[in-house]
Amino acid sequence: MIIWVGFLTNNINYDYDLTRQREYIIKGDAHTDPSYGCPPLKRPLSFYIRMGVVNLDKPAGPTSHEVTAWVRDMLELPRAGHSGSLDPRVTGVLPIMLGKATKAVSALRLSAKEYICLMRLHDNVPEERVRKVCDEFTGPIYQTPPVVSAVRRAIRIRNIYSLDVLEVEDNLVLFRVRCEAGTYIRKLCHDIGLVIGCGAHMQQLRRVGTGPFDESSLVTLHDLKDAFVFWQENGDEEHLRRIIRPMEEALVHLPHITIRDSAVSAICHGAALTVPGIVGLDSDIQKEGDVAVFSLKGEVVALAKASMDSSEILDLSSGIAAITERVIMDADVYPSRWNTKRMQRT
Repeated sequence: MIIWVGFLTNNINYDYDLTRQREYIIKGDAHTDPSYGCPPLKRPLSFYIRMGVVNLDKPAGPTSHEVTAWVRDMLELPRAGHSGSLDPRVTGVLPIMLGKATKAVSALRLSAKEYICLMRLHDNVPEERVRKVCDEFTGPIYQTPPVVSAVRRAIRIRNIYSLDVLEVEDNLVLFRVRCEAGTYIRKLCHDIGLVIGCGAHMQQLRRVGTGPFDESSLVTLHDLKDAFVFWQENGDEEHLRRIIRPMEEALVHLPHITIRDSAVSAICHGAALTVPGIVGLDSDIQKEGDVAVFSLKGEVVALAKASMDSSEILDLSSGIAAITERVIMDADVYPSRWNTKRMQRT
């Protein structure tokens, strides 16, 4: 018998290449000055909240925008942003970036997603036939967004990384799908039904993963409200720090580059990242791929586009390693040593 429940997923790397292996490599020695910046977990709570992320369990009924607005108002913040819309009836993983963390929301919106879907076929079909057709829907597929959608209705390609049929009973099919951002599961069910020959529609859907987030860290709106009130009334930060996580945890799916203190201010002013400023990096950086640039204290500085792959960065002693695309850190957190040297030369 098929019973709809919330499924607990394992920790999975949701990068577009699920087989990629990552190793962190030290390129040079460096130390960080404790006078500047702050490790993410040690930020004062007011800053911690404004640079945090909540992995919210979206309930059925409200839209993603409504839920995000409730979180923003609940925490008394000027802004908040979610990682990708869920239809009102869809539940599950909805990471919400808070305050200044909204600068990094694009990195989550483009990350891969995972869903558990209950599909209803319009006739009883042998299970073997259902599984065979579902297997054909892995890899690149063509999709036209449904009539009611937030994007232009044009044929586009989306990647289905895996589609696993969990159970088939009569005309109900329960399956787990990992897919590229922007894949419409409602349309996927419709297309599977067309190929089977009897038609099908999405009966129920729950998102169980987006980027580095899964169900293991989900919190409810009630959890968040209780923790916030408890801090305001009793001054106890423990619950709120456990529910709200540093924004850096939303970027662990991206390859990392760690830079010297002396390079931070330049990056915050939009400069390109050069090889001498790099202390360490992940082994899976690809040219033209997205990377996250971090300080030695573990603070995210910026999002960038790699100009070299990992091996080139390790082999070279000069050159531009990445182009800064989105500055996250405030420009005045670290001193402008690059500016001081320029002034001394003049």
